[in-house]
Formats: sequence, C-alpha cells, structure tokens
Amino acid sequence: MGYYIGIDLGGTNIAGGLVTEDGTILAKGSVPTGRGRSAAEIVDDMAALAKRVAEDGKVGWEEVASVGLGVPGTANKETGVVEFANNLGFFDEPIVKLLEERLPGKRILFDNDANAAAWGEYVAGSGKGTESMIAVTLGTGVGGGIILNGTLYEGINYAAGELGHFVIALDGKACNCGRRGCYEAYASATALIEQTKEAMEKNPFSALWEIVGGDLERTEGKTVFDGIRLGDETAKQVFDRYIRYVGVGLVDLINVFQPELICIGGGISKAGEMLLAPLRRMIEEESYTRTAKRQTKLAIASLDNDAGIIGAALLPR
Repeated sequence: MGYYIGIDLGGTNIAGGLVTEDGTILAKGSVPTGRGRSAAEIVDDMAALAKRVAEDGKVGWEEVASVGLGVPGTANKETGVVEFANNLGFFDEPIVKLLEERLPGKRILFDNDANAAAWGEYVAGSGKGTESMIAVTLGTGVGGGIILNGTLYEGINYAAGELGHFVIALDGKACNCGRRGCYEAYASATALIEQTKEAMEKNPFSALWEIVGGDLERTEGKTVFDGIRLGDETAKQVFDRYIRYVGVGLVDLINVFQPELICIGGGISKAGEMLLAPLRRMIEEESYTRTAKRQTKLAIASLDNDAGIIGAALLPR
C-alpha cells in the first residue's frame, strides 16, 4: 500500500494528513498559518506537520512516497513557484524548493488549493468513477476545479478554474477581481448574505429578523434556509432569486464543458436537496442539451474539509 501526505495551506490554518492510495486519511492535524509570516516560516511548519502526521499514522518516513501541497493563488507547476497569493502576501515564492530543502529526498507536488480539493472529490469523493467533473464551491467566494477526460484542466497560466469570475450580469455588481457582474458577486455565500440583508431591510416584519435576534449583522448563509423552513415569504423570494443566479452559472458551465457531473461544495451546499432540486429543474429547462439522453448530474461534495488534503496527497504524478 502506498502512503502519501497532503498539505492544504489556508489563510487561517495549515491542514495536513497521511493518505492511502484509495483516499483514506490515516492521520491528520493542523497548525495556525499566522498572517504576516514569511513563506520560509510557513514552510517550516508544513514540513513539521508532514512528519508529525506520518508519525501519528504509524508510518515510517521512508514509506511516504510524496508530499503534495494545495496552495492558494497562482501555482506555477513548471517552476514550483506561488506567483501570487493575496491572502498570504506571497509574490513569487519558491514553495516547492523551500519544502524540498526541509524534506530532502522526498518528491514534492503542488497545485492551486481549489484544484486540489476538486481532484480530491474526483478521486475519492462524489466524482469517483466519472471521467469529467466540475467542482463548484459556494463559499466566501466561488471557486472550483475542472477535470476533463481524467485530467485537471489548468490553462496556460495554471489559473483555469476561476469559476467565480465569468460575468453573468453585464455592468452588474462590482467584484473584488476588478470586473463587474461576476458569478461570485451573485452566487457566493457572501452574496447570499448581502441579498438576505437587503430583503430584510425592505421587509421589517419578516421572520428572518427573529432568526437573527433582531441583529442584521448576525445574518448567515443558512439564515434564508431557516426562514424557508418557517414558511417566510421574504426568505422564499431571496432563495428563488439566488437559485436563479447559481443556476445561470451552472447552465453556462454545462453548455461549455458538458461534464458528467457538477459537484457543489462550500457552506451553502449543506442545504443539500433543498439546493439541488430547483437547480436540477433549471438545468433541465435551460441547458442546450436538455433533450439529450445523457444529462449532467448534480451532487453535493462528500469530502467536506478533507477534500483539499486528499486531493493534494493524490495529485497526478
């Protein structure tokens, strides 16, 4: 049996795990990333974490075949450099070289963190057994990864899969990428929270106010779903509009890529079938291939926070 280590570098925590070739995590752990620290300091912690999870999993270091990294930002796989990661303050950091120096003799693989998480779902989660899959993460932003014919599609700059940044509303809401009308500005959890707040301010008698205890700033992504369960009309209106935004993007992705599966993750995905059912109806009505016998399936991501660890550990070699 092969053993691999996956490291998922996040803005808040560095998570790591010892993973078998079938995607089983034998041991895992995490340490704080620490904002403002240098790349060298962060890599010190990644190396220490890698050795610790191997030890916790009772596997000798010599039995570990490779260490894979999922890193935020633009990961140039040819050079091993993180060219830009805004939430870590990284500019042209030679992450692979730094880790190789701390783990001599060990093969180091790396990719963008969203790609790694998508690959994890593909090899060991909801996408297992498919040839083509797109992972869409509805979180603080909208991210994801594209797998076509069993291969991660990464583009000429290793930056493909920025699914939050195609435009669904010309001259629409401002996005933090500098454009207007991006999918992320309408379909992320952050966008849903803003849409919910706007509706609450216009409807002071909505049950949503009771859910948040009268404090608008306590509004969360799940607030609107809680409101629907109470039969609140304002919540239903917000949800219906949000589903339209999410669905428009999914139909676009299906029309362009025709994947076997779209796997939806992120905090919003916890709504499960309440989210999937109306999205399926929209896809059935609007996708270009709606009359075809084979249709793209929708599923909820199954690996949760472990997807990044598993995907990084099992990155294509």
